[in-house]
This record gives sequence, structure tokens and C-alpha cells, in this order.
Amino acid sequence: MTFDVDQLDTFLLVGSAVTLFAVLAVRISSRAGLPSLLVYLLIGVLLGESVIGIGFENAELAHAIGFGALAIILTEGGLTTNWRETRSSVKLGFALATIGVTVSVAVVAIAAHYVLGMPWELAVLLGAVTSPTDAAAVFSVIRVVPLPRRITGALEAESGFNDAPTVVLVVLISTGAAADHGPLVLAGIIVFELAAGVLIGLAAGFGGAWIMRRAALPASGLYPIAVLCLALLGYGAAAAVHASGFAAVYVAALVLGNTDLPHRSVTRSFSEGLAWLAQIGLFVMLGLLLSPSRITWETLAMAIGAGFILTVIARPLSVLMSSVVKRMSLPELAFLSWAGLRGAVPIVLATIPLAEDVDQADLLFDIVFVLVVIDTVLTGPTLPWVAKVLRVARRSEPRDIELEAAPLDRVAADMLQVAISPRSRLHGVEIGELRLPPGASVALIVREGQALVPERRTVLRQGDELLVVTPRKLREATERRLRQVSAGGRLAQWLGADPAGEPRSE
Repeated sequence: MTFDVDQLDTFLLVGSAVTLFAVLAVRISSRAGLPSLLVYLLIGVLLGESVIGIGFENAELAHAIGFGALAIILTEGGLTTNWRETRSSVKLGFALATIGVTVSVAVVAIAAHYVLGMPWELAVLLGAVTSPTDAAAVFSVIRVVPLPRRITGALEAESGFNDAPTVVLVVLISTGAAADHGPLVLAGIIVFELAAGVLIGLAAGFGGAWIMRRAALPASGLYPIAVLCLALLGYGAAAAVHASGFAAVYVAALVLGNTDLPHRSVTRSFSEGLAWLAQIGLFVMLGLLLSPSRITWETLAMAIGAGFILTVIARPLSVLMSSVVKRMSLPELAFLSWAGLRGAVPIVLATIPLAEDVDQADLLFDIVFVLVVIDTVLTGPTLPWVAKVLRVARRSEPRDIELEAAPLDRVAADMLQVAISPRSRLHGVEIGELRLPPGASVALIVREGQALVPERRTVLRQGDELLVVTPRKLREATERRLRQVSAGGRLAQWLGADPAGEPRSE
């Protein structure tokens, strides 16, 4: 097959139009509380052979592109995850990605065989491909729900690590290698690949951070590219030795994202934009791969049945079993059970049996596709409501202040942009009463479109935007102090606030 300039022109025209529409659709999906993947999947279905007529049935290519896109999405997830906030929840997240996945695969496989009548191979594959949560869905939805960090950290860590064991399991079953080994050998292979992937990711992350701190690149735009390549180098190196590339790329990005690197803010913004592009391309491609004409009432019934088993039985049981490593309250465990967001990962995993020509693989793909859509429609929009009913939402939400940061690399400082909301008790506080750490100061106030240079007696008002300059080593303390005053007002140091700036619970 040749590819000429005319085809390139058509590809750029259609590709740019579809991508632009998908970018604009993000706002619609976010207002509805839905992960944007639903919009992208719908675009792919509309472009497919059943509607507009673009044919795409190359499962091998979909498999390869899917893995590449997931690697980029996991890179962005690692780079933007705050290790300080997530560290205490990593143990639970890792347990959910291993113990939880094992329990979920077993429960879904047994139920699919005895209740839905699937043959054992297809039943185990269904359990394996539907058990992992999706990093893109978790990072895009969970981070905007007002939850304690121990919950968001566990969900983010789970979605970052649980791809690794499930990919290994699905590949072994699809290629027939699982039939040649016993359960203990399979478990050993999965443990080796996961452990080796983590070690390679640590090496790529710390080694890359050492290199980047000593590199003097001629343009700031080269730093994000270099960091991305370092993370993907971890993926490639792990895959080359038959270790888990997904574990490696996530760990490498996590290390790089939490290291004091030059132009860190620009790097995170670049990775975020690239991850959005990967999501758009991935979900549109998966939508193209679906043939709506294959969806029958039987397929729909099996997808609903499998989704019910997964959501009501397998997921709660897997969360309960995983909680042995970290005690949590029943409401928190219930929320973790409901927040097992599925997305592109199960659909991408379902392309592996398709590429290996497994018997009834097309039926498995259709069931997983429908299951993911139904799960996303039911779960995404209800997360804020469920968090409120279970009383696991943070008391300080909606946020009293919105805080963003930009680097001032030449002076090893950061500039914080703080927006004072109507709920914030910063209203009425004088600049001098903020008592910021020594070296940090409010450089500018933007009020009703006018820039003001503040003095010590300047009083803050609702709607003000502050530009706060702080030495990088004091940034954490500065942010904590701003949140404390926002929650407790000028008396924050006597009333008390926790390190996140939230009022202490009674």
C-alpha cells in the first residue's frame, strides 16, 4: 500500500477537523461529568463503516497503537502525580493492582462461565480485560472530585500499576502459552515482569533526572521532549527484556515528575497536551474498530450481566480483600468500589485476542465495548453524588482558592497564581496578616482587571487574583499557609488547620 501527497492532504484535513472537534467536545463532556472518552468513541463509530464508511479492521495495528497511546497516557499520569500526596496510598493502590485484580479476574471468570455460559478461555479473558481501571478516565474524572488524598492517591496508583499484570495475563492466554504452564508459573511470570518493570522504571527515572539536571539544552522546548523520551526509554527497555513496559514507564515518569528538573511546569503542560492527543486518537480508533451491526440483544444482555457482576460483586470484593494492607472506613471502601473507572484499557486489551485470532474474540470485543460505555455513563456522572452521600468528600470543597504555579528557574523560585473564591476566608485579610514564610511575598494583586502593587496594609477581597513569589524550597510551606488562612481566616494559626489547608474535623 502506497501513501502519496494527496492522501496526506486528505489525512491532515480530516484528522485536524476531527481532532479540533474532539478538543472542543471536552468542555461538553466535563460539564456533563462524563469522561471525554465517550465522545471520542462516538466520533469513531460515526466515522466507521456503518455510518460515514471509513473501514478499519486491522486488530494488530489497533493493538500496537493502543499500547503506544497508553504508554503516553501513563507518562502524563506519572509526571503530574504528586508523590508527597500519593505516597501514603501507594501500598493500597499496589494491592488493588495485584490482589484486587486477581480477585476480580477470578470472580468475573467463574460467573461468566457458570452464569453467562461462556467457555473457560473466553470467561477468563473477559475477567482479565475488564478488571483493570483506566488511567485516562481516573486522571480526568477523579482529580476534579473533592476527595481526600488517601482515596485519590490509591485510585491513581491502582490505575498506574494494574495494566501490567493484566496485559501479561491476556497475552499468555491469547497466545496459548498459559495452557503450557501451571498457575504458580503464571504467577511467577507476572511477578517477575512487574518487579523488573518497576526496577527498570526507577533506573530510567533517577538516571534521567541526573542527566537532565546536568544538561544545558539550548532551548526550553527541548526539555519536555527529553523527559518524555526518558520515560518511554524505560518502556522500551523493559519490553526488550520481557518485563512490564507499562510499570516501567509509569514509575519512570513518577520519578521524573517529582524531581526538581528545569522547566518542570512546561514539561507537565507538554505531557498533558500530548496525553490528550493520545486519548483522542486512541478512542476514535477503537470506535472505528467497532461494527455496530454486530451488536445484538444477546451481546447487550451479556454486557449488562458482566457489568453487573463486575460492579456489584467483583469490584467490592477485590477492594475489601486489598484493604488488608491499609485500614479504611466502610464509606471509603464503598467509594473505592464504585470508582473503579473503566475506559480505553479494557477495550485495548480486548484487541489482543482479536490480533491472535482467538475463537469468539469479536464477541468478547463487542461485550467489552458495550460494558465500558454503560459503566462510564453510570459511574462518571454519579461520582460527586456518591461521594456526598457517603460523606467522603473534603469539607473544604468547593475550593476556597485556586492555585497554579509557574517556574522562575534563574532564581530557583516559583510564582504562584492564587484566585480567591467567594468561600475563601482570605477576604478581609491584610497582606501582613498572611504571615507567609520568610522570602515569600505577594508581588501583585489583580482586582477587577486592574493591577495593584500591594502594601502590608492592603486588604484582600473576593475575586482577587494574587501573584505570590516564593523560593522553591519554601513553596510547599507557602501553599500550606495560604490554604490555612483561606480555611481559617486571620485566626488560622490559633484555630488550626491540617497540612492540606482543610479545617480540622471535630
